[in-house]
Amino acid sequence: MQRALFSRSALLAQQAPAAVDSLLAARSAPLLQRLDRSISSATIPPPACILRPLEAPLRYLFGPGPSNVPPRILAAQGRPIIGHMHPEMFEIMNDIKRGIQYIFQTDNNMTIAMSGSGHAAMECAVFNTVEPGESVLVAINGIWGERVAEIAERMGANVHRMVKTPGGYFSNKEIEQAVEKHKPVLFFLTHGESSAGLCHPVDGIGDICRKHNCLFLVDTVASLGAAPIFMDKQNIDILYTGSQKALNAPPGTAPISFNDRACHKMFNRKTKPVSYLFDMTHLSNYWGCDGQPARVYHHTGPVSGFFALRESLAVIAEKDLRLPSVTTIAIPDGYNWKELLAYIMKHHQMEMTGGLGPSIGMVMRIGLMGYNCEKVNADMALHALADALKNCKKSKA
Repeated sequence: MQRALFSRSALLAQQAPAAVDSLLAARSAPLLQRLDRSISSATIPPPACILRPLEAPLRYLFGPGPSNVPPRILAAQGRPIIGHMHPEMFEIMNDIKRGIQYIFQTDNNMTIAMSGSGHAAMECAVFNTVEPGESVLVAINGIWGERVAEIAERMGANVHRMVKTPGGYFSNKEIEQAVEKHKPVLFFLTHGESSAGLCHPVDGIGDICRKHNCLFLVDTVASLGAAPIFMDKQNIDILYTGSQKALNAPPGTAPISFNDRACHKMFNRKTKPVSYLFDMTHLSNYWGCDGQPARVYHHTGPVSGFFALRESLAVIAEKDLRLPSVTTIAIPDGYNWKELLAYIMKHHQMEMTGGLGPSIGMVMRIGLMGYNCEKVNADMALHALADALKNCKKSKA
């Protein structure tokens, strides 16, 4: 419109300069007034920090996640963005679905990636399969069971806790006794408890849950891609993970899969899920899992994040990575774990972390995942630990 206005004005200028000046002044006055109002309303100046170039240090991410992202996956994330409802995007989402089915070892049709971190998948699983007042059983041997218990309580579930010290193991007998007692609609277990360094056995638990008409929900955020898991063979009803650990993609996407038992429960609810964003009625359509001929807009998915996730799934399909991901080290007697970690960061530019939740003060955690899973990095981490133990103060006690 402005181009047309000024082209016509140029023609008039050759014919009647005075008339043109009057016309431009009349037409420009409202625009100038609006511009003046928009400028005068900006009373807060641009922050100086935002005007500076972005700076991010190079770090060796040897904590429990995120892990360093390899150049191939970074390049995939940096590809030109496309529309989240474009046919090409749907094809990429279809590829992601098939990649998740492979790493989960499942044929489940209801397999998607959440737009969010592992917590998004955690909430999606609980919100869709549990209704207010229903019984939920949660195995707690670290922070992630605590999180699920709180999420379930917040949406009105009747939560029962099985509690062990961080890293504790639940026997199948203990689990079955608790299931028989509390009659839950959902039982939660963490496969890879990163706060304590435990990879919990899963075999036989799915059979127990089926025997008692209970869904089996498993968290593999810290273990998927690093320790074996077989969703279908182990009768896991709902399985989820996160993108930023052994899958080696940036944070922000979370694969999740529901089998037919879980789908029957969540699509035959008496009440709607408490979250619209995480409602699988809508998400199943967005991911082309509901059998409908067309996908309808629900939310704008993280297009670049999906690019990266697809590439990370391709890398795993090529390499079939199956290695331990997080090592927990008991804090040596007499040392302050915070001082050890601060020393390692300052002198070696290396991230290691302390415990998480109930394991705080008990352990330090080292993650060697994906791109970082090399002998040279393990040697580097051990050297940094030895240096810290040599130079940090140790109490006489």
